[in-house]
Amino acid sequence: MEELNNIHTPDQSPYDFKYGEEGFYRNQTGLTEEIVIKLSEDKNDPEWMREFRLQALKTYNELKVPEWGPDISGLNMEQIATYVRPNTKMQGKWEDVPKDIKETFEKLGIPEAERTSLAGVGAQYDSELVYHNLQESVAKQGVIYTDFESSLRGEYADMVKEHFMHLVTPRDHKFAALHGAVWSGGSFVYVPKGVKVEVPLQSYFRLNAKGAGQFEHTLIIVDEGADVHFIEGCSAPKYNVANLHAGCVELYVKKNARLRYSTVENWSQNMYNLNTKRARVEEGGVIEWVSGSFGSHISYLYPESDLVGNGARAEFTGVTFAGEGQNLDTGAKMVHIAPNTKSVITTKSLSKSGGISTYRSAIYIGKDAKGSKASVNCDSLMLDNKSRSDTIPAMDIHTDECDVGHEAKIGRISNEAVFYLMSRGISEEEARTMIVSGFANPVSKELPLEYAVEMNNLIRLEMKGSL
Repeated sequence: MEELNNIHTPDQSPYDFKYGEEGFYRNQTGLTEEIVIKLSEDKNDPEWMREFRLQALKTYNELKVPEWGPDISGLNMEQIATYVRPNTKMQGKWEDVPKDIKETFEKLGIPEAERTSLAGVGAQYDSELVYHNLQESVAKQGVIYTDFESSLRGEYADMVKEHFMHLVTPRDHKFAALHGAVWSGGSFVYVPKGVKVEVPLQSYFRLNAKGAGQFEHTLIIVDEGADVHFIEGCSAPKYNVANLHAGCVELYVKKNARLRYSTVENWSQNMYNLNTKRARVEEGGVIEWVSGSFGSHISYLYPESDLVGNGARAEFTGVTFAGEGQNLDTGAKMVHIAPNTKSVITTKSLSKSGGISTYRSAIYIGKDAKGSKASVNCDSLMLDNKSRSDTIPAMDIHTDECDVGHEAKIGRISNEAVFYLMSRGISEEEARTMIVSGFANPVSKELPLEYAVEMNNLIRLEMKGSL
């Protein structure tokens, strides 16, 4: 396995801490039928899920490693533990969570965020949720927000079975198949017809284990006319061997419904982040993606919106920051199938200290998507002469009755702007940080205040020492 000792990590003291695994269960490294069967038994899966896992494993072994992104040959699945179970069951009261795990999430600010600004919280540690809570007022609206394992056996089990890995199938690519075989943890959300959840729901994922993978599954169904904002955060301490994140997100937005899905990812720089996210939007529905991608050694991340109903809309707003030793390949995909659909992509890419930031997008407009509009705007900012930023857009258009636009800009920090700020008594490092924060502002302003603050703090950490 590729050693990652030489990767420079900025001072990430709020995130780069770790605890031992005393009392934890860790399965064998590698990926075999025996490992998958044992995982299914540990999970007490229904029979259909056990068969699904085994079929996904077969698909994984048939498919080749994706070739569209950065080289991931340093990832050796034979040295990855696909399941690490903490020494606790899921708790509904914060005081019942074990001390070391509780301290982890308290350092990350999760309980405070729940008390001040969230309607519900799920906290996952390694492969399992350790805490889950939903405000009573939201539960009374009929909103279901639970850990994914519970959803397989509860009142909504048939709904989960109907939707699980139907948007993202195991045959999509090798790591989608891997996810189908060894998924663990994650969230299920159902918002009934006409219900508007005024305060966000959140899941937070912490991968503490060394040489392990995290494979959470998120399934959200927003019924007709409903409205919800869901936030995911994630982080991990740094190790000198590879870790893997291959989660899956499936979002169903029904007629005239709206879903805002926000993510601030702050993986450590030994992480291979190979995540798959997809939304299906019906007539008049709206999906809004807000994405901040920080950390990780290599990322493949391209959220997809399938606009299948007349007048469906999708917006993607994202920022990616690649530093030394990082190759972040990110973007979005918009699929216009129905008429009068609309999509907007706005991305900001930053790179410094030799980091590589690649924007990769795809716009597909089908022959029946007459009257559709698609707009892409990607800006890249390189902070030195060692870094690299690439833009790789693809457009596949099958009707003349549409409006499609693409704009891309790549630049550097203006010396004049830095000088102007320094003349006002600001240090050079702080001046550069202010300029970068302003560049990323279109993303941070779309986040709730406390998450915008976190994103700006991450930018400050990345910029520390950037002269």
